[in-house]
Amino acid sequence: MFAGFYEEIHEEFREVVREFVAREVTPHHQGWESAHMIDRSLWLAAAENGLLGLAVDEEHGGMGLGDYRFRMILDEELARADALAVSLALHLHDDWVLPALLKFGSADQQAAWLPRFMDGSFVSSVAFTEPGAGSDLRAVRTRAVKNDDGGWTLDGQKTFIGNGISGDGALVLARTDGSDVRQRGTESSFSLFLVEKQDNPGYQPGRQLEKMGLKASDTAELFFAGVQIPAANLIGEAGRGLQHAKAILPQGRLGIATSAAVITAEVLRQTRGYVAERQTFGQPVSEYQHTRFQLAELQVGLEATQRYVAAAVADFNAGELDLINASKAKLWASEQAKTAVDACLQLHGGYGYILDYPVAQAYLAVRLLTIFGGTSEILKETIAAEPR
Repeated sequence: MFAGFYEEIHEEFREVVREFVAREVTPHHQGWESAHMIDRSLWLAAAENGLLGLAVDEEHGGMGLGDYRFRMILDEELARADALAVSLALHLHDDWVLPALLKFGSADQQAAWLPRFMDGSFVSSVAFTEPGAGSDLRAVRTRAVKNDDGGWTLDGQKTFIGNGISGDGALVLARTDGSDVRQRGTESSFSLFLVEKQDNPGYQPGRQLEKMGLKASDTAELFFAGVQIPAANLIGEAGRGLQHAKAILPQGRLGIATSAAVITAEVLRQTRGYVAERQTFGQPVSEYQHTRFQLAELQVGLEATQRYVAAAVADFNAGELDLINASKAKLWASEQAKTAVDACLQLHGGYGYILDYPVAQAYLAVRLLTIFGGTSEILKETIAAEPR
């Protein structure tokens, strides 16, 4: 990010992250890519280094690093190591599931769950998306029926679930008002549950989905058949699951926006180095006017994105980032990243199409950013509905 964005304490944190990435990620990442699975050892090592659940307060054993700049440093160092799949897996845990527990979990729930989020013993997934619903959460069909003992019975299917196979449980949005699942629900039709896989035979990950990129981060379908959920695993209030889900969207979308800015900056840095070394017709590619002009345009676009994202981070840190502005930041940053990384790939020529080159991996990674967490089209609808 630009000068003055980070302070000394952030750079001290960066040294911890950089050493962690060099020791625990870089030697193993290619193996995880080949296996299409991040080993649990990564999560345990991250826990030992205090890199899980950064925002958890000291009362619950955390460091209380709610300043989102710390989270961005983790992204930056993983991007420098070309370990973008690891970044995604950690985002799902820290930016999508953990905020629900921090915002809406009871004191008992937080005491029981937060230590597990930080010690690597509970890797989480966010299970909102369904085959027929996509970004339309009111079309969710997964259903939870209340039992006589106050617990719930869960039935349904989710898809595109990151950490779906490797994870230990999921934050599940389910319909709880008994309405016809063939019809879109109302604001009060849904509830949120934290559902554990262990000792729940009806909780079954389906096939692992073969993605274009970010292969080390496993993605799967989830099937729930008669899954028993204790009453204590209802997050927030019954019938307010949709509102709770919307309340965590700003942080989730901010995480995608910051990732987009971080990846763009790293790919542009790598591209400058490549075109300075690569020679065609007796001169470095960087000496062609077209290359210089294109790099200049990409730099200006990056700095505009960085300043936009920095403003969103400042709003988030102040507790003022709402869904509209988080959606704007994600829309801008993700679309800019897609365009910029495509241009950088072109500047690599044929080598840009080879997966051994980081730019090719980044090209596949950023393509997800305009889809994940709400497609660009859905974001435009959200922004267009803003009162003027």
